[in-house]
Amino acid sequence: MTDYKATLNLPNTDFPMRANLAQREPKILQEWDDSDLYGQIREARRGCEMFILHDGPPYANGDIHLGHAVNKTLKDIVVKARTLSGFDAPFVPGWDCHGLPIEHNVEKKIGKAGSKVDPAVFREKCREYANKQVEGQRRDFVRIGIFADWQNPYLTMQYKVEANIIRALGKIVENGHLVKGYKPVYWSVVGGSALAEAEVEYQDKVSFAIDVSYPVIEESQLEKLSDAFAGTPGEGEIQVLIWTTTPWTLPSSQAISVGPDLVYSLLQCRKGERTFRLICAQSLVPSVMQRLQIEVFDEVGHCKGAALEGVVAQHPFYARAIPLLAGDHVTDDAGTGCVHTAPDHGMDDFLVAARYAIGTLNYVMDNGLFRDSVELFGGEHVYRVDPLVISVLEQQHRLMSSTQFTHSYAHCWRTKTPLIYRATPQWFISMNENDLLAKAQRAIETVSWHPDWGQARIRGMLENSPDWCVSRQRTWGVPIALFVHHESGEIHPRCAELIEQVAARVELKGIEAWHE
Repeated sequence: MTDYKATLNLPNTDFPMRANLAQREPKILQEWDDSDLYGQIREARRGCEMFILHDGPPYANGDIHLGHAVNKTLKDIVVKARTLSGFDAPFVPGWDCHGLPIEHNVEKKIGKAGSKVDPAVFREKCREYANKQVEGQRRDFVRIGIFADWQNPYLTMQYKVEANIIRALGKIVENGHLVKGYKPVYWSVVGGSALAEAEVEYQDKVSFAIDVSYPVIEESQLEKLSDAFAGTPGEGEIQVLIWTTTPWTLPSSQAISVGPDLVYSLLQCRKGERTFRLICAQSLVPSVMQRLQIEVFDEVGHCKGAALEGVVAQHPFYARAIPLLAGDHVTDDAGTGCVHTAPDHGMDDFLVAARYAIGTLNYVMDNGLFRDSVELFGGEHVYRVDPLVISVLEQQHRLMSSTQFTHSYAHCWRTKTPLIYRATPQWFISMNENDLLAKAQRAIETVSWHPDWGQARIRGMLENSPDWCVSRQRTWGVPIALFVHHESGEIHPRCAELIEQVAARVELKGIEAWHE
């Protein structure tokens, strides 16, 4: 039988029929390593125009995942393309080696620093753990064919890098941008640390939404309401109605904020055998009455929120006076138009309370537990206290409605647990001190943006950027190497000089030098 295959003009190659990548790829990688292919490329492009792609480092914790692979592959494509275009394009990989996840994993093995383990030993174990994670991830990146200077990566825990981070802090201080502040920040009760806005991610969470009444009972305050509403016709107790999705903050409630330009209604209500009067935003009356399941009601008066400023109500379960404050942050988009105000647990609350010289109570500790001295709720955890708060409100006949709903809520990017706002003393890079925001905005104009809309996006991010909280309550991290007066809190006048001395020591011995 004739073999017609031999009569055809087909290409003839040494390529095997099957790729057998599992066997061949390691051999190819070994050839690259034996011949120092990356070094040869660098030598061939020596003296050419430079192209630098900075490697935003992955976290040195766990195996690489698809996100890591995509990130490094895209960078690899860019660097190789530039190399083929005639540029000298080195690629130095890096790893972020400090912080919470590493601490958590070390804690699982040896216990918490300070309680069971000497902090110096704990930091040593963190460094060992991070090195092990770097080696594992480096091996995986090499395995997927990424060209890089794998023998000389940068690690944030390298002594020189730690020292340069401290030097960068010194420049920030010298430029007048670092300030100490006491205000609410995102707080991880699991990690026991403050977080910056960039470390916050949002996940769905089931929360309680409740309406709570704050009674106005003192005769002098009832007279103020009579003046505001041009009389207070009707019968029954007058109550200011608030709506909140964070019942756990009610023990820290110190005021109620109203919108000065919003119109508020005084409503005569009947529910079952109860007769009472409620104050809420006029535009929200229909939704409020539906939520409270009140069918019999009548508006017997109305006034602007500004007229309610200074009226004093009573806390729903504490013997505490609750003044009504004028707050420009209050809207009638949802709720009742009357906002329960806890300066410890919200930035708007904190700012409006500060205008009226109302301070914080500091009821919640680092670990999310209420202090033992807190009446009714001492020792309770903020994650689990909502049902107890609601029960107390019911006993006091102050719970007007309660439901549960699912909403997007701030979570810690590492522990994946819900965050709280908590007022604590922290160090911030201020966007306003020494005109930092304006300088950053001017710098935007000097950058070439591709695509063009990137410029508008970063401008919007800057304009809405809060002060950057840079301090963390951690054992394993680069210290904020400041010397401050123990009474005034002022930074030492020779701070820049002292920081350089600290950095020089850290460059020799690592962050351990600061703790010695």
